[in-house]
Formats: sequence, C-alpha cells, structure tokens
Amino acid sequence: MIDLNSKPEIDFPEGAAPEQLEIDDIVVGDGAEATPGATVDVHYLGVEFASGDEFDSSWNRGQSINFPLRSLIAGWQQGIPGMKVGGRRKLVVPPHLAYGPAGSGHRLSGQTLIFVIDLLGVS
Repeated sequence: MIDLNSKPEIDFPEGAAPEQLEIDDIVVGDGAEATPGATVDVHYLGVEFASGDEFDSSWNRGQSINFPLRSLIAGWQQGIPGMKVGGRRKLVVPPHLAYGPAGSGHRLSGQTLIFVIDLLGVS
C-alpha cells in the first residue's frame, strides 16, 4: 500500500531517457480533477533521470506548494490535467518540456527529469 502522507521514493530508471512526456498514475485519486487552467496544491519530488539525484522536494520543506499550472514547465502543464485530488502521478519530462536544451541558462537545462506529484487540491 502506498502512503500518500510520506515522501515517495523513485527507483533508478533503466534504459534510455524518453523523448516524449511519460505519465504514470501510481495512485488514481477520486477527488476534483485538475484542468489546464487550474491552480494546484501539490507535494512533489524531483530527480534527474541520468543520475537519480534529487534536485527538489516540497517534502523536504515540510509543506505543499500551490501553483497556477500555466506558470509551470510544459511537462507539468501537459502531465497534471486529468489527475484527480488524492492521486499520485509520476512524470518523466524530457528537456524540451522542462528547462530546455543544455546551455539554456538553467542548472537543469538539458536534463530529463522525473517528478512524483501528489495532488492535494485544485482551485
């Protein structure tokens, strides 16, 4: 049983990084559904695909984060709509849907990223 009240763990990925967004529902929620224009309240964990190194986690800060989807990376804008509150979803986001190609100025540019997202609320 998956405990949605604790920080998720991500297994080190095998094989080549995907070139397209991969969406995998770990737990399907039964609450309100996120829409493309929604503001979402989430807990999340992010790791680099190539190394498995964690680069960000709301769990480490001890509080969820509230974001308008339109202000997030394209991988989240495409990967969260359709998710329901109470769900946990894994997104594998290639560079063109994250922070762009290597040399784009962000420390994660050129990286394929893995996120595990718990949807806590939608407004």
